[in-house]
Amino acid sequence: MANLTNNPSINPKNGFNPQTSIFQSKRPPISLPPNTSLDITTFISSRPHLNTTAFIDASTNRQLSYSDLWSTVDSLSFSLSSTWHIRKGHVILILSPNSILFPIVCLSVMSIGALITTANPLNTTREISKQVSDSNPVLVFTTLELAHKLSGSGSNVKVVLMGEGQMTEGKVNVVTTLEEMVKDGEERKEKEGGMVKERVSQNDAAALLYSSGTTGVSKGVISSHRNMIAMVQIIIGRFGLDDGGVHRHTFICTVPMFHIYGLVAFATGLLAAGATIVVLPKFEMNDLFLAISKYKISYFPLVPPILVAMVNNADQIKKNFNLSSLSHVLSGGAPLGKELIEGFIEKFPNVVIMQGYGLTESTAIGASTDSLEESRRYGTAGLLSPSIEARIVDPDSGKVLGVNQTGELWLRGPTIMKGYFNNQEATANTLTSDGWLKTGDVCYIDEDGFLFVVDRLKELIKYKGYQVAPAELEALLLTHPEIADAAVIPFPDKNVGQFPMAYVVRKAGSSLSENEIMDFVGKQVAPYKRIRRVAFIEFVPKNASGKILRKDLIKFATTSSKL
Repeated sequence: MANLTNNPSINPKNGFNPQTSIFQSKRPPISLPPNTSLDITTFISSRPHLNTTAFIDASTNRQLSYSDLWSTVDSLSFSLSSTWHIRKGHVILILSPNSILFPIVCLSVMSIGALITTANPLNTTREISKQVSDSNPVLVFTTLELAHKLSGSGSNVKVVLMGEGQMTEGKVNVVTTLEEMVKDGEERKEKEGGMVKERVSQNDAAALLYSSGTTGVSKGVISSHRNMIAMVQIIIGRFGLDDGGVHRHTFICTVPMFHIYGLVAFATGLLAAGATIVVLPKFEMNDLFLAISKYKISYFPLVPPILVAMVNNADQIKKNFNLSSLSHVLSGGAPLGKELIEGFIEKFPNVVIMQGYGLTESTAIGASTDSLEESRRYGTAGLLSPSIEARIVDPDSGKVLGVNQTGELWLRGPTIMKGYFNNQEATANTLTSDGWLKTGDVCYIDEDGFLFVVDRLKELIKYKGYQVAPAELEALLLTHPEIADAAVIPFPDKNVGQFPMAYVVRKAGSSLSENEIMDFVGKQVAPYKRIRRVAFIEFVPKNASGKILRKDLIKFATTSSKL
């Protein structure tokens, strides 16, 4: 990768090289370990941990020290390998809310070369069954409360229960508990000594997270150990973790660990610096601010709707809770506007806003603002992350563009995925032969190197930070016997960002109502995917090739007082 300081072809102000039409990151580059035989778990656990406490469960006050964390990970890894014969390349699914047990499972699975895949606890039995069918996991870790959602996945799926409780009935094949597996691993370690592990290389697959990608159809994203190690190095550099200062700080985990944002930050990245992480099993505003006050939280990652809620309820929050320890909020999911940033600064003048942009396909890394000054460049996603290159490409002509020109953002660097799981066609359509990831986001990079996201080619709806694919909801709507055609669009909302709205063409003679349509969809999808507004039209506008003209519908929905 080119260095801005020693390459005269690169404009140091914005990182653009006119000879290659590539934007280089203005951040200092990262260095990757030279040892190619290295897994992400070993990389993290071998780093110095100056804090003694790794995790705190905010609901029970249960604490897990770093020494206990790594001992438990080692025992579970031993049991997975020796007793359950989990091997390199096997897939293990975890279906769980945020928990201090969640990272233990992830780190153990990846340490032996198996792939961890995560599922959203809000997903329906139908949605989870689809993921199980695609990823074919050898084991599924889940909780007693969520185990019933695996009933549609077939009796051959072996289930490991996390936490307390025992299933007495049902169609789920529970084979053991996490506690029993850890105990088994401890006994085998004591009896047999060290475990002989298969050699895991940085280029091997580590995680399989599902994303709607650039096509709107959910696909498994394969991230390598190298991708995740690079991500950890970028996080360490972003927060200045190598200087030891952050060890005195405590992070709170409210974003879901099953999502790439939560996984890279709280199940891997921050552990490499020895930070203390307070975990909220479920999100409730009162519990959140109580935990920030009680545990003296200094870093608070969130999504924009939570930031909006903080601004709207600032006086009440400050009256009831002591937030004097809070120094940073870290927002992801969508760029923040001027009104929201300045409103937050006015209400919480001692808290710095930082932002980030990334995709599952880029291991949550892409661009970020790392100071209040950078965040005040309103609407930006920030500067390119360390060691990340970018191109802006005209999506119609394929021409590579320059500074302040708008086109599709392409990214390249050490965090870019290996590809899509068992989907060569989608991989070929998204990754170029020389390593560029076509993000599906329409962007430009300004004269100072700041990235701005102005539109989406991939047409995803962002509801409270969750991705909702219109194509999935449209396919579901078309299964209704009284619907002739349908289109789903994002409808803007200040509280949730966007929500799914449907335009529906009823079949002749049908009197199907808005509520009946919303109920039909709501029974079959996770709550964040529910359609919350319906309009009836005579036909769905489409271009000559049959593609829905979503922009026309969005413009009509947001400008018309009568739908």
